Amino acid sequence: MKATLIIVKYKPIFALFGFLSMAIFRIPLFFNKNLQFYKLMGTGKNGTFDKVPDLSQWSILLTYQDDLTLEAQFGGFILKWFDLFCKKQTIYILQPIEGHGLWDKKKVFGDLPPTTDYEGQIAVLTRATIRLNKLRYFWQNVAPIASQMVTAEGFVTSYGVGEIPWVKQATFSIWESKAMMKKFAYKMPQHKAVIQKTRKQNWYSEDMFTRFTISQKIEK
Repeated sequence: MKATLIIVKYKPIFALFGFLSMAIFRIPLFFNKNLQFYKLMGTGKNGTFDKVPDLSQWSILLTYQDDLTLEAQFGGFILKWFDLFCKKQTIYILQPIEGHGLWDKKKVFGDLPPTTDYEGQIAVLTRATIRLNKLRYFWQNVAPIASQMVTAEGFVTSYGVGEIPWVKQATFSIWESKAMMKKFAYKMPQHKAVIQKTRKQNWYSEDMFTRFTISQKIEK
């Protein structure tokens, strides 16, 4: 199983085309037989969970089995759309290596071990569907912790992405090493406390945590 995440930033004059793409792209992606799973998502303002969406920046996540060209993954129409209307494209070709949880009741990255002995640079995708009666607790607790991530040792970059604002949220982050990522995730007292709250108070109706190696990064 392989995956690709593309983050695109539209030219200000074409920001409306980001909205349109979320509806239009569903058609070619649905009929693309190379794909096993796809998600069209918006992004937050500050690279992590954020109540304020960035209406000029959008993303697509794909999964597939074999090595594929970008055109085979996205189709020529979508790639030409991005070339025409976007001022920046960042593409990550990913190899899922470990994780747990479901997305839309599916193991979208296949059967993965919960952990491996890999210790190099790592990308992490954390996503959840937040229960409506837990939204207030989520944003009170998780958002402040997430904002501290950018100052953590080993942090490289991150993007806040999501299918539905405030409810279906995800963060894709990149770290210099697994050890540095785990130090932030599990050893920082505030973050550790929030993780315990999410489990004890059952904030999520569905969640998933997946780690990847980065096979290639492409910038346009």
